[in-house]
Amino acid sequence: MIHSVDRRATAQAALALGALGVVFGDIGTSPLYTIQTVFNPHDPHPIAATRESIFGIVSLIFWSVTLIVTVTYVLLVMRADNDGEGGILALITLIRRRGVAGGRRTKLALATLGVFGASLFFGDSMITPAISVLSAVEGVKVAAPSVSDLILPITAAIIVCLFLVQRFGTGAVGRLFGPVMALWFAAIGVSGLRGIVDHPEILKAVSPSYALGFLFGHFSTAFFSLAAVVLAVTGAEALYADMGHFGRKPIIRIWLLLVFPACILSYLGQGALILGDRSNIRSPFFLLVPGWVWGALTRFEAVWV
Repeated sequence: MIHSVDRRATAQAALALGALGVVFGDIGTSPLYTIQTVFNPHDPHPIAATRESIFGIVSLIFWSVTLIVTVTYVLLVMRADNDGEGGILALITLIRRRGVAGGRRTKLALATLGVFGASLFFGDSMITPAISVLSAVEGVKVAAPSVSDLILPITAAIIVCLFLVQRFGTGAVGRLFGPVMALWFAAIGVSGLRGIVDHPEILKAVSPSYALGFLFGHFSTAFFSLAAVVLAVTGAEALYADMGHFGRKPIIRIWLLLVFPACILSYLGQGALILGDRSNIRSPFFLLVPGWVWGALTRFEAVWV
């Protein structure tokens, strides 16, 4: 009996680690570019990095991730599975299996919405890997500006390698990238915590009053910021779509225990960093990284050049 329990626990841990490498790649890399995009001075509708906007944006991101991912997906949507499978096509199957009240037009409208949702999913699958990898590689420019010309070639090489690895299947990808993503979330969580320790007042942004105050008090500005805030939940649909590979419980556990806390710490840390010095809006994610990391990159630049 004890050995059976141990085997189940080991299997659940393996599934959670695999889910970490496959399911959370998109939403886990959103901290790379979300806040930087909000305060991008070259945006057609720039958001000034004032104290009020910093608290408002961080609060909007916190509550967007909490309500859309944790409440909507984790607590509600992931319960609507089709024999353990998730995703748009699973929902369409459930509609057909259980029957829909209404006539032919109602069923046609629902089917059209399903096809539209699947199209959005495919579009996101095409765009997000390029954005995530490019945003990650661009961080090198912060410490090693001389390698800027290599950003695009390096990004293209990484994406090609990623797609080549995918042919080995979900299990192999999960085993390969699970430990890597575990280190990633630990790193961004610790980096974010460093920023919070320096400016702990950013924790006030957890209050929804800052999000609502910014949204309704500066609606013309806040409305355009939502286009960037929504980047924080990019990839949330993967929790439901990949449920058939790993099961609902491992995905929920790894989200609540590691991914969600690490992402929130990163967002709060970036907000704290900008709160301390407005010039950090150029690259808040990477500027949270400890100085010894930048020292290593600088030495790499010197060797490369």
